Amino acid sequence: MKPTQTTQNPNFSSGPCSKRPGWSLDALKDAALGRSHRAKGPKKKLAEVISLSRKVLGMPDGYVLGIVPASDTGAIEMAMWSLLGERGVDVLAWESFGSGWGADCKSQLKLKDLRILKAGYGELPDLTQADFSRDVIFTWNGTTSGVCVPNGDWIPADREGLTICDATSAAFAMDLTWEKLDVVTWSWQKALGGEGAHGMIALSPRAVKRLETYTPDRPLPKIFQMAKGGKLIEGIFVGETINTPSMLCVEDALDGLKWAESIGGLPGLMARTQANLKVVEEWVAASSWAGFLAGDKASRSSTSICLKIVDPAYTALPVESQEKHAKALVAMLDKEGVAFDIGAYRDAPVGLRIWGGATVETSDLSALLPWLDWVWDEVKLTF
Repeated sequence: MKPTQTTQNPNFSSGPCSKRPGWSLDALKDAALGRSHRAKGPKKKLAEVISLSRKVLGMPDGYVLGIVPASDTGAIEMAMWSLLGERGVDVLAWESFGSGWGADCKSQLKLKDLRILKAGYGELPDLTQADFSRDVIFTWNGTTSGVCVPNGDWIPADREGLTICDATSAAFAMDLTWEKLDVVTWSWQKALGGEGAHGMIALSPRAVKRLETYTPDRPLPKIFQMAKGGKLIEGIFVGETINTPSMLCVEDALDGLKWAESIGGLPGLMARTQANLKVVEEWVAASSWAGFLAGDKASRSSTSICLKIVDPAYTALPVESQEKHAKALVAMLDKEGVAFDIGAYRDAPVGLRIWGGATVETSDLSALLPWLDWVWDEVKLTF
């Protein structure tokens, strides 16, 4: 039967993600609008985003953190263009974004000594094949596949190369092993539900040393430049942004960080996202038609929860029909106002992708799951 209880917040998009519980436009009333971002007050807010991010994430002393243009994509491209080429590079790819970084290394940076270690959606590549005498690029959590690395144990402490980690759907939701990571990037619009267009980049002392001792054999756009004359441009890492930031987005980022502190910091954020995953896991265990895209529970994402349809009658359909029925399912949820934007990523296998980050209430996920069963029964009647 059609459920009678609905979700209080139907926003389950994997980016931009749901705002924190209780958010309203009033949270932005103190934004430094109409001001220069270089003025004392606005610059103080930018610096506060950096300091609060460090605090909530538990970033070690010695690492630097800056706000950069163009979301996580800008941050990871900035790292690749500025740092790569000094030695060989391994790219680990098991979903769309990791594959994109590998393609850019090959076609745009034209790296001569490049290995791309790939796995299909739902799996991790063999992590033991990564060669840490080289630079290694990987996503901590595959946003489009729902597969994450289980921990940082596979990365040696005595590595020779740099580790460059795209952590955009893992930061503020998973326990990053900082001492194993030399470059870490993320964006505001993921786990804390911030607004788009701004990225963050963290550099270890080893990464800073590379910037100051290695000059890549390629021109660098201004928005990628983190060093000048063999010295780190330190202003980037204290709030002197390369380009003009949105102070409205800055205020929103501060609101999310202060909320994170109020619920216990990173442990509180992780507890909420793990509770969300548990609800979905219990539902999947009893489901006759849905399963996890991630094949191994140890590498199952608690944020970008990716589901596949396993009903034999559905899997026997031609791919075009599978896509049609999956889209119909998503459209019905949207029409009912129960869940928005939960279709699988365009390059991923057909299915559902439900954001389970800390800004999503577990009660809303619990309310959503009976609706999934209802719409599935309605869609199944059509084939």
